[in-house]
Amino acid sequence: MKIAIMGAGSLGTIIGAYLSKRNELVELIDVNQAHVDVLNQSGATITGTINETIAVKAITPDKMEGHYDLVLLLTKQMYNTEVLENLEPHLDEDSIVLSLQNGVPEDSLATVLGRKRIVGGSVEFGATWVEPGVSELTTAAEAFQANAFQIGELDGTTTERIQQIKGILEGVGNTTISANLIGTKWAKLLVNVAMSGMSAVLGCAYGDVLKNEIAVMSAVMLADETIKVGTASGVEFDELAGFNLNIFNIATDKANLPQAIGFTKKAFAPQALLKASMLQDLEKKQKTEIDYINGFVSAKGKEVNISTPFNDLLVRLVKKAEEEKTLPDFEENLAYFEALLS
Repeated sequence: MKIAIMGAGSLGTIIGAYLSKRNELVELIDVNQAHVDVLNQSGATITGTINETIAVKAITPDKMEGHYDLVLLLTKQMYNTEVLENLEPHLDEDSIVLSLQNGVPEDSLATVLGRKRIVGGSVEFGATWVEPGVSELTTAAEAFQANAFQIGELDGTTTERIQQIKGILEGVGNTTISANLIGTKWAKLLVNVAMSGMSAVLGCAYGDVLKNEIAVMSAVMLADETIKVGTASGVEFDELAGFNLNIFNIATDKANLPQAIGFTKKAFAPQALLKASMLQDLEKKQKTEIDYINGFVSAKGKEVNISTPFNDLLVRLVKKAEEEKTLPDFEENLAYFEALLS
């Protein structure tokens, strides 16, 4: 099976490396020529909670040839128009595109590429792009191997091809097949909204969010808004890494807020080193995926008449940093959330 890693950034580099190590026929595809060059010359170097260098084959999109049997899509959603235009000529009628993108892009992908080609999934571990050829695994090694992916067919059936994809991804880490893909995608969205959102808006790692009471409380409120908006939209949230996310459904009197905060600190402790990809984008003075993560919840909230003040605030602050090409100030932005909590 010929496999493409479309978007060999922090996550794609690690996934592509471990699939290559298993002798799968894999091409890591990325627009960053310097990154591609180092990958080919020196291999993919994984640092952080694991230290290893693995030989890989990397190319830029213009060097794609022939057809791919399986494409792992890890690019950012705002580039999908160009990415899909480049990719489509290299798909045949039996090609499979596994979306591992943040957010919930499956319907829009199916509109362009055809529903038959699309399966969905979520990456359950975190990574930070360090420099060309180097990606830092920020999830604890045991957690990485125990919960690497959730994948599923759009209609929730367990097919031969989804079993085959599971078998391939097991070369990276434990992979679970979900019968509730939309619930799985919203579960991963909730994590990105809460933890990646706070990491981006405060300019810090997950661990810094967990250590600050205002920050972690705000993360819980972001998760609460996501639960309420998703539920009102007909979503049944799937478990994430064995955790029932309904713990984030905060009661009107906030009686269960302390329990949710305690759960958050424990559940995300293994990812304390993780720095949101949106923050990494801000550091590079690039646009972020904020419209497809926290902005998605805000937009859906308006559709179902659910108020989303924490997501609305976070979107405004991240877009301000985007426009000004500055990094968020932890104390300054934390004060806005403290005012919202009071």
